[in-house]
Amino acid sequence: MRTLYGSILLALTMTGAPATDGRVQLERIPGGGFQPQAVADGAGLTHVIYFKGTASSGDLYYVRRAANGTYSTPLRVNSQPGAAIATGTVRGGQVALGRGNRVHVIWNGSSTARPQMPGGLPLLYSRLAAGGDAFEPQRNLITWSGAVDGGGTLAADDTGRVFVAWHANPGTGGDARAAVYLTQSDDDGTRFARERRISQEALGACACCSMRALVDRAGSLHLLYRAAGNNVDRDMTLLTSKDGGATFATTRLHPWKLEACPLSTAALAQGPNGVTAAWETAGQIYFARVAPGTAAVSPDAAPGTSPMRKHPVMAYNGRGEALLVWLDGTAWARGGSVAWQMYDASGVPTIERGTAAGVPVWGLAAAAPLPDGRFLILY
Repeated sequence: MRTLYGSILLALTMTGAPATDGRVQLERIPGGGFQPQAVADGAGLTHVIYFKGTASSGDLYYVRRAANGTYSTPLRVNSQPGAAIATGTVRGGQVALGRGNRVHVIWNGSSTARPQMPGGLPLLYSRLAAGGDAFEPQRNLITWSGAVDGGGTLAADDTGRVFVAWHANPGTGGDARAAVYLTQSDDDGTRFARERRISQEALGACACCSMRALVDRAGSLHLLYRAAGNNVDRDMTLLTSKDGGATFATTRLHPWKLEACPLSTAALAQGPNGVTAAWETAGQIYFARVAPGTAAVSPDAAPGTSPMRKHPVMAYNGRGEALLVWLDGTAWARGGSVAWQMYDASGVPTIERGTAAGVPVWGLAAAAPLPDGRFLILY
């Protein structure tokens, strides 16, 4: 197939990348931050949050990146200094855009965050204040389901709905008895309902893995998480609701027998033909499109043979092209490299691929489309 793409435009040391034509733009987080999360708003802005400070007790910051590459003045998200945590990579912030591109953020609270949960950490939420120049005071959204370990997730839409989900265990029995819980706001995050359990009892939930949420163009809510049935069936699992979170269908995307928690993250992205999920299984990155109206999936693996791949993210541009990004070589208390592969609108890999060293300890990468059809990778 004829290829239209080259590799990335970078003034950084890279390995494994062919000659470039600038389809992917790699950038460092402003001010030495790490663990970025990014979402594009369709109007030329990329909304970014990132972590700074001591990993066990630091701060989340928010910036807007303009199409010309300039960044706004950072705003601290957490109202209490040191209320965020980066340790373990899976517990950091997530960001979503709601009605009027209002910014919503959730994160696991640190051991010094307030209010605390009995026996563990809170799940904290804030949103950009109406004036756009500060974030509202942080709130804990957990009322009864138990403290969180792995990171929660959120999604929002242009009708004012904000969904926040996490997994926890209010009783005993370990991961096999844990479950996914959901709370919802219908007024742009002003008020949230009391959380309720939404996952099947037999599935469990992998305590120290992160989740990912997305509201698709049709208004369906998708929640991607790692199960833990019998404490060994750590299958990647998708919960989908077409009725605003009232009921959920369950799809097992990929099985994995493992008597341990892999400290994994996952990704969901809206493509031109539906939602694509990306995840880790046994040290490899997989992705699959969740076909509209069906639970059928057909996973593909990221190209290459690296045995230690984690933390995927995906993004689509307006042409229907996709970028898959992941980390190579990272582990507990160890940094690594960022790697990427671009796909054309028909899903065929292009020559636009590469790696770049320098991901810090507890680091992540983020990806977002740019207005001109290129992609941005932040790390």
